[in-house]
Amino acid sequence: MQGIRTVNRALSSVLTLVGLIGAFVLMSAAPARAGENTFVEVTPNSAQAGSRVTIRANCDNDNNSRQASVHSDAFGSVTLRPDRGFLTAQASIPRDKPAGDYQVDLRCENGQAASTTLTVLNMASPSKGPATGGGGTAGGRGTGSLLVLGGVALVGTAIALGMAGGRRRTGAGS
Repeated sequence: MQGIRTVNRALSSVLTLVGLIGAFVLMSAAPARAGENTFVEVTPNSAQAGSRVTIRANCDNDNNSRQASVHSDAFGSVTLRPDRGFLTAQASIPRDKPAGDYQVDLRCENGQAASTTLTVLNMASPSKGPATGGGGTAGGRGTGSLLVLGGVALVGTAIALGMAGGRRRTGAGS
């Protein structure tokens, strides 16, 4: 009984100490500041010149019922509107926009701001498929035809040998 009481006291002391440390940590933690939840994102974050991107932003939760603006040298200025708890819009990148990284800046009505980077690609589109050669299925007797003929010959030989081996066994047993 004495051992159980000692264990209970030790456990009680440890739990009290953990509780005091937890209370100290919670009381000393800084409160959340305004603007912690402010962000802007562009999807896709790498886009071909001439394509559209989707912009989604957050102006610190309770301000998402108002409009905000986004500006970038990649597409100009766009107004974001409330949509399912976020601020959203779409923007078109001009076809002649040079490739590079462009900053996208968000300005909220509550004074908060955020930014991200949009990478514009300016790759030339091919006018026809690549010239990859004939391959095994092209006309003429190439490697593909030889492989098919070799496979047929191998299967025919295996069948002939199997039949010849089966005749010998039946003939030897009579």
